[in-house]
Amino acid sequence: MTTETLIRPERSPREAEFGDLYAQVQQFYSHQMQLFDAHDADRWAATFTEDSVFDVPTLDTPVRGRAELAANVRRNQVQQERSGDRLRHWIGMLDIQPGRNDELHTRCYALVYITPRGGTSKVLRVCVMEDVLVRVRGKWRTRHRVVTRDDLD
Repeated sequence: MTTETLIRPERSPREAEFGDLYAQVQQFYSHQMQLFDAHDADRWAATFTEDSVFDVPTLDTPVRGRAELAANVRRNQVQQERSGDRLRHWIGMLDIQPGRNDELHTRCYALVYITPRGGTSKVLRVCVMEDVLVRVRGKWRTRHRVVTRDDLD
């Protein structure tokens, strides 16, 4: 075995294709969460399909569609400005399962960090995020999201 083999092992076309897909989905989530944390409501909502469903335990009922998604982000921004807290979302341990017709089922851990104004950051919530992603005009979009929290049954 040569040093080059250790550094660049051969990958099958299928492995290379999945690696590219995995990187695309990671980039999608990185972009989506940074838009959310920046309160860029309309651009964040545009990462979802028009008929999307967003089901999180911090809301009484699931949010449906882009207009409701954007409105929710704006409410979050007002709350954070009043409290002085800053929230950041980190996505990791991503699992991707291909579905039918350019559909992906993803499951990952979502950590929510809170930083009070002038304070120290700490983990606020540990969650599991399960999505159905679909391609819309060549770009990934979230059609359905369910978030569960570790601290709630």
